[in-house]
Amino acid sequence: MEFRGPGAGAVARKFANGSDLLQRALAKGLFSLALTLVLACLTCPRAWGDVGIVLNESMDTSLDRISGTGHSAVYFSGICPESPVRLRLCREDENGSVMSNYINIGEELRFEWNIVPLNIYLYGVEDPRFRPLFGSFKIKSLLEERYRTNYLSGYCDGPPCSTSNKAEWREMVAATLVRSIYIFVIDTTVEQDRELITQFNWSPNENHFNGITRNCADFTKRVINTYFPHAANTDYINDFGMTSPKAIARSFARYGVRNPESNFRVLHFAQVPGTIKRSRDVRSGTEQLYRSKKLLIPMLIFADYGVPAVAASYLLTGRFSPQREFEKHPAEDENGREKRGPVKAQKEQAAVVGSSAEWKRYRQELNSLLEERDTAENIGEQVDLKRFFKYVNKVGTPRMDIDGALWMEIPGKGQPLHVGLSANNILGQGSDTQLAYSLLLWRTNGVLKSPKHGRETMPEFEEHWELLQQARMENAMILARGRMTDEGNLRGDASAGNDD
Repeated sequence: MEFRGPGAGAVARKFANGSDLLQRALAKGLFSLALTLVLACLTCPRAWGDVGIVLNESMDTSLDRISGTGHSAVYFSGICPESPVRLRLCREDENGSVMSNYINIGEELRFEWNIVPLNIYLYGVEDPRFRPLFGSFKIKSLLEERYRTNYLSGYCDGPPCSTSNKAEWREMVAATLVRSIYIFVIDTTVEQDRELITQFNWSPNENHFNGITRNCADFTKRVINTYFPHAANTDYINDFGMTSPKAIARSFARYGVRNPESNFRVLHFAQVPGTIKRSRDVRSGTEQLYRSKKLLIPMLIFADYGVPAVAASYLLTGRFSPQREFEKHPAEDENGREKRGPVKAQKEQAAVVGSSAEWKRYRQELNSLLEERDTAENIGEQVDLKRFFKYVNKVGTPRMDIDGALWMEIPGKGQPLHVGLSANNILGQGSDTQLAYSLLLWRTNGVLKSPKHGRETMPEFEEHWELLQQARMENAMILARGRMTDEGNLRGDASAGNDD
């Protein structure tokens, strides 16, 4: 397999430009700042904690395809799992957890809830440095099996738990590979965390899931209201008597805004680019009827008298945008050593969310990189950048090292090629540079084309943009060395001809 990058001469001229060097220096400074913010967000505090509602976007699967309700769970920064079904306070080197319940977790005993480390929930690995940069069901299956082996011994040792795709413990591993996530957060105290730990460790953990009265949103509401009574509420009108994830997130956000001392803020984790279908905005009951053509058209035919009431209920009382809440209350320096509030100034908010001008500038810069790149080839077969990762995922075999970092092995001419798929190894030793550059171009192109709710935060994007720039430089150096070797061979052949 041969992958061709941009022309070496054009790239060399660009790197020689003085203004480009200045831009690279600034980019490195921004990258260092972004990395500092990310690491600060993953540091567990000593004397205080946070609790939050996790709002998972809707997926095009099973009942969610019709209802569009998504899923909800509970985030803790100060509570960690002693086991999947027992709680304890976090140590200083831990950064919290997510607790959730499902129809059928799938373990040997029918537990109501499980709790997993936050990074396992988001990325499938303990250390965010090893997080996957690309998502596919092949990759997610590897992460799920690693989690089952390391964490579910005694709970999920054999079939059907270990083999069934319907076992919903899998939903708690690398959730960002399948959907985008918002976390609405307010402050707690260690005393509140201890009270919740005592309550849940001593209460029966038995599953009584009921989609109408004991669903995932009801469970989340119960936990949140243990901390702050009446902070999360059901919207009986817009959800037809049931509790929905969006309703409790909406009421919780309003509670946070009404109580400034709660330090309300919103975290956003975008779905990882990959081959898995993109998730969609969550909706309440009346919103789904109002916006979904699949449901609105039958209503117009069979119950047209109800359409005005549904529309009025949603438009007057049910509107809520998680993305707008994130833009108004973006989290920065979430769990630093000294507690800080959510960013308030417009410039500070733009540093997290990104301004329209910044995203436009990055799209323009990416377009210039795409113009440099030649189409990748594999034994004469053209591989378009738009479907590059889909092709790599199809022909390649993913594997995982002991830390959870991912690699892809791809058949090549003679020896197979290897490329890292995680943040720590995509440009590491043993990773094919030309493959890495093409993959990062594909990834960046996908992020910049995504709608706001599916796009990374600006600090995350700048970190990944720096990886792209490093890959571009290394790729250009490889191409330049190859061209020099070819020119040397030509000169040698010419000299030999003159001697004759």
